[in-house]
Amino acid sequence: MGRPAHTRALNAWTNGRLVGQWRLPGRGPTEFQYEPAWIASPEGRPLSLSLPFTLDNLPLRGDVVRNYFDNLLPDSDRIRARLQSRFRTESTGAFDLLQAIGRDCVGAVQLLPDNVEPDSVFRIDVEPLDDAGVERILRGTVSLSGVLGLAAVEEGEFRISIAGAQEKTALTWHAGQWCRPCGATPTTHIFKLPLGLVGNRQADMRTSVENEWLCAQLLAGFGLPVAPCKIERFGDQKVLVVERFDRRLASAGDYWLRLPQEDFCQATGTPPGAKYEADGGPGLMDIARILQNSETREADLRTLLKAQLLFWMLAATDGHAKNFSLFLLPGGRYRLTPLYDVLSAWPVTGTGPNQLDYEKLRLAMAVRGKNTHYRLRDIQRRHFNDMARKCGLGADMEPLIDELVSRTPRVLEAVSRALPPDFPPDVFDAVAAGLRSSAKRL
Repeated sequence: MGRPAHTRALNAWTNGRLVGQWRLPGRGPTEFQYEPAWIASPEGRPLSLSLPFTLDNLPLRGDVVRNYFDNLLPDSDRIRARLQSRFRTESTGAFDLLQAIGRDCVGAVQLLPDNVEPDSVFRIDVEPLDDAGVERILRGTVSLSGVLGLAAVEEGEFRISIAGAQEKTALTWHAGQWCRPCGATPTTHIFKLPLGLVGNRQADMRTSVENEWLCAQLLAGFGLPVAPCKIERFGDQKVLVVERFDRRLASAGDYWLRLPQEDFCQATGTPPGAKYEADGGPGLMDIARILQNSETREADLRTLLKAQLLFWMLAATDGHAKNFSLFLLPGGRYRLTPLYDVLSAWPVTGTGPNQLDYEKLRLAMAVRGKNTHYRLRDIQRRHFNDMARKCGLGADMEPLIDELVSRTPRVLEAVSRALPPDFPPDVFDAVAAGLRSSAKRL
């Protein structure tokens, strides 16, 4: 894969196998070209549904390539600026940032310079951390000159890229303790810090860790697949620790595998700035069309529609295209991943300072009947039935709706018994009351 001298290039690797090369020419559009041996391999699969294998294997070019890689990064300008400062990159552009931190991306992708091969993936290479060490890393996550950043610049280690708009980092769990991964060893868990005050209304999301944990337990209680998570404290740092479903321990237990996946912005070639349907991003029908060819079509469509109904019941208004993902399997097959990143607005709903007015709350993806409905207040039972028909689930969602309504009391009771001792009661009470009132509206 030769290249002109003025072209910048990063090679994409998956579990020690060369997948292809991402090139940024001095002139012309960005491009990606697959390695022929990867196409021919039994394990071969496209990086994305939007970047398919082609018969002639000519380079794929333009926005679809740029958008795929851009979606590997945080979509917050503030976080990107901090990464630029921390890793001393030329810009906050995707190529510059991923050249610095692309060794451990979401899914199975590792991005390395053209002349660098990854270390062996068939071992676990880590640096153990005590609780104080984890606390220092968490503090450094939100610091321009934090210990994590300076260590990474000096040692060339622990350079990770996690998409999203929230402050987070990731570590590896090994031999009963948290570790900093080295070499090609991947992270296994994501550490999410409290959101604080959010948006133009400065909504008080300082309990986002507890909120997201609670939503995950409720979704699981209703029978939806969800990423396992737990609340942890390291010194004065409170975090939600989320188990990565894009990682799997090898059967012998001696190394970690990266599992290929992508979100629906990547699958549809959508830039991260358009992740909301109202901004031009994918909606439920777009996702449903892709799921028509899923390996687990009916289960995935049920999960999609059931999730949207629960998002409405939970006032979970951030279920955009980057918060749904696909596992990518050999031969171009795929299926839906577990759910993740679900937060309820019920604890911050109101008309006072740092609150959100329920009358104005909107879902990230519209529910469509004869008309298009985003506002929670406007959505009714019949609209979900219309949506089910449009998405190819069947004649209606009546059985699913009845199931969720009837299970609501039992799920709330079960989750209430599982609350940690110091769980803030106002968070549970607000979400429970909102869930009950939504069930009554159905």
